[in-house]
Amino acid sequence: MRASILALPFLLLAATGARADFDSCVAGLRSAAAAKGVSGATFDRAMAGVTPDMKVIEAMNNQPEFKTPIWDYLGTLVDDEKVAEGRSMMRQHASTLAAAEQRFGVDRHTIAAVWGVESDFGKARGKMPLVQALSTGACLAPRRNAFFKGELIATLQIIQRGDVRPERLFGSWAGAFGHTQFIPSTYMRLAVDGDGDGRRDLVDSIPDALHSTANFMAKAGWVTGASWGYEVRVPDGYSGPTGRNPKQPVSSWAARGITKFDGSALSGSGNAGLLMPAGRNGPAFLVFKNYDAAYSYNGADSYALAISLLSDRLRGRPGVQGEWPTDDLPLSREQRRELQRLLIQRGYNVGEPDGAVGALTRAAIKEIEGKIGMPQTGRPGEKVLRALKGGRV
Repeated sequence: MRASILALPFLLLAATGARADFDSCVAGLRSAAAAKGVSGATFDRAMAGVTPDMKVIEAMNNQPEFKTPIWDYLGTLVDDEKVAEGRSMMRQHASTLAAAEQRFGVDRHTIAAVWGVESDFGKARGKMPLVQALSTGACLAPRRNAFFKGELIATLQIIQRGDVRPERLFGSWAGAFGHTQFIPSTYMRLAVDGDGDGRRDLVDSIPDALHSTANFMAKAGWVTGASWGYEVRVPDGYSGPTGRNPKQPVSSWAARGITKFDGSALSGSGNAGLLMPAGRNGPAFLVFKNYDAAYSYNGADSYALAISLLSDRLRGRPGVQGEWPTDDLPLSREQRRELQRLLIQRGYNVGEPDGAVGALTRAAIKEIEGKIGMPQTGRPGEKVLRALKGGRV
């Protein structure tokens, strides 16, 4: 306790120094914004009363407790619940999706899959005020200040244009906002009007968001009517190239003994890459140019694979058929909610049983893992759920 009391003046001093640095930085941002066409009046209104939010810095600096395995990532983003939600939303917004598909040549299942992965069809769009989060990053972040500065100025340009009401500009700590989570600079380049009202509102207009996503994918090189790829079988002992790039002709992969998962011959035009996201002992996929378009949305194979597989599930195709290299299978969102309910019954504080696994749930899982003799990772897997359901803990 005494150590905490002694540390208090230093913490207060650090906070005071950070605020002084922030205020000085904001003054400089005003002129930088003006150089990009943002009026002084717009800047002053948007920045009035804004204070730094140190959660932005924490989000940048805090490393996750463990790297999420690909099977866990896909387990919550491409589960039966997500597919059912997606099909329902596709029926509800069928005319909007059809119009976006016709306008940009990107199929409706892919557009809907991006929407589902990015914001759970609008239910998870982020809660941080964009101006506050981006100004904090621009002024106080230990790195990427130029990125935050550019995104802040783009946000101010959006406000000045009147496309989105300032009080509706909430998103992630890094600035992604709206139904399909554009960052402001991407919005400025690629957002389009989808409902014909002359504005580009990705927050309160689902047509604007879905048309803008289709435009993004089209500009990223989407090939109309082509497949993103498909699951394949790779011969035992395969030691050839893997990865999204460099791509090779389909005939080259066939010559290495690779077939479709059902054993039939490979198909598809253009070059393809061989993706093995869990290594040589897990599922494998041949991926084409449309996979690259999905990859460009977020820059991660796990993300692009989630978009691609969810789009297939929405079409009525099967999900991953190969076995992931794990003896502890991932949990769906409903199973994660069940796990949280069981933890609550045992006296653990994990918040609402919503299926989102945060720090409280992971801490509780670690304790359960220790009790049943497992490594304490905090991972929500089938073994922990079985132990809780079976009354072993």
